[in-house]
Amino acid sequence: MFFVIGAIVVFVCVFGGYAANDGHLHVLWQPFELIIIFGAAIGAFIIGTPKNVLFKTPKALKDMLGGSPYNKANFLELLTALYAIFKLAKTKGMLALETHTENPHESELFNSFEHFHKQHHALEFLCDYLRMITLGSDNPHQMEDLMNEELDVHHNESHKQSHAIQTMADGMPALGIVAAVLGVIHTMGSITEPPEVLGHLIGGALVGTFLGVFLSYGFIAPMASSMQGVYDEEAKYLDCIKVAILAYLNGYAPAICIEFARKSIIPDLRPSFIEVEEAVSTLPTFK
Repeated sequence: MFFVIGAIVVFVCVFGGYAANDGHLHVLWQPFELIIIFGAAIGAFIIGTPKNVLFKTPKALKDMLGGSPYNKANFLELLTALYAIFKLAKTKGMLALETHTENPHESELFNSFEHFHKQHHALEFLCDYLRMITLGSDNPHQMEDLMNEELDVHHNESHKQSHAIQTMADGMPALGIVAAVLGVIHTMGSITEPPEVLGHLIGGALVGTFLGVFLSYGFIAPMASSMQGVYDEEAKYLDCIKVAILAYLNGYAPAICIEFARKSIIPDLRPSFIEVEEAVSTLPTFK
């Protein structure tokens, strides 16, 4: 929704301001300039982007258009799920989690938390480390180093798509100049034409520079930035899980573990202590 609103604002302000200043909008319609700029940009994007990143880009664009899937209610649900997991582990031992971590998609425990259950990376991250704890990996310092390493890898991998889009945006102004130069070459081939014809050709050539800059800074670069913001919030979601697991490994009670995790959430998305307390008080008993 915000992408659409932003795009409308960009179009209205740029083209509306141009038209209000007695500009002729039809002069800006240069389809061949668009083909040159967009075609070259997409071709360069394909050349310079690794195959695995290239195939993931459509999904990344879809995620960007959908906006961040994380809000205050989702973090509250995550904290509640972590409390339920650690409470079960405290009362019945870590081995009680084995059936849940081995088949998380069939687990009554995980299925009770709808949004968290749909977060593939978060669910896999949590289950992997709970499984390691049940196998005896209970050194909090070693686990923290391992989790940090995995989160760094995941962060770098998820940001490759936004970096590729940003590289495309960085090149579009130069490709706009390429389109403009080609337009000037075409104009020079028509140098014997009357001034009104030459004026139209020169105006069309200059539109190439305008389109390259306009598309880069008006759309492509903001898309890359928005995409990066979505993945940054996913990283914070995973980091919340990491903090809770480390607190549990250090021997804290489930309520303290999720309080540690709650404090790691950015203020805009952080549930209050009372909200968390009310949410965990209504949890059913899991086996």
